[in-house]
Amino acid sequence: MLNTKARTQLQNALPLGMVATKPWLEAQGLSLHFLDNAVRSRTLIPLTAGVYVRLEANLSWKGLVASVQRMSDSPIHVGGLTALELEGLGHYVSIGDKPKIQLYSNSALPRWLDRIDISAEFEWHGTKRIWPETLMHNSQYLRQNTWREALPPLFYSCPEKAILELLTTVPQHTSFEHADQILQGLSNLSPRKLDVLLKACCSIKIKRLFLWLANRQQHAWFKYLTPEQYDLGTGKRLIAQNGKLEPTWQITIPKEM
Repeated sequence: MLNTKARTQLQNALPLGMVATKPWLEAQGLSLHFLDNAVRSRTLIPLTAGVYVRLEANLSWKGLVASVQRMSDSPIHVGGLTALELEGLGHYVSIGDKPKIQLYSNSALPRWLDRIDISAEFEWHGTKRIWPETLMHNSQYLRQNTWREALPPLFYSCPEKAILELLTTVPQHTSFEHADQILQGLSNLSPRKLDVLLKACCSIKIKRLFLWLANRQQHAWFKYLTPEQYDLGTGKRLIAQNGKLEPTWQITIPKEM
């Protein structure tokens, strides 16, 4: 028989649709003895070793990521193409049976995340070469997705941050053409946010590539940017293999573009 007070504590700590690890639940004040009894009584359902869901809750990738965000000691957010798709700005819907969810953080994702059977695949992108630690902690450049009422939200990059994150995957996983088409639809970006992000961004490649693509589109916000204040490095940058050199930003681009 489970202690009524501890049962209520468990319900508050682990809402339906979210997951939690045993160490995290213990840190919330639930005893190991209670947790073991909760597993025996099927109040807690093991998803993989040391990771639980309460009762037979239906899991979504949003609930799973919101759970990871809540338990993580360091910032982790949905970014890149997935963040743009959450805003309806992804241009293409993810192809395939399982959507690829782009997660960005300084430290690697917990290993148990890939052991949970769910209709999504998680792709981790390290942020040490993209964003300084201070920006990773700045919620001004994140948005919240209320994936279920009264539960902790899902945090994801604002469009200005997401497009810069997306460019880290060009051309290995995202084509120049796809990135160009996505940026074509981003006519309402905030030049103030872009200016701060471009000053903070650690990647010379991302900044030069973004400025080249943005110059192609000539959105109204482009004229408010200040490239002379961004650290764009020196020398040429090879991005497109067998491409041609773009003279303004000194990057190689596809010959057809």
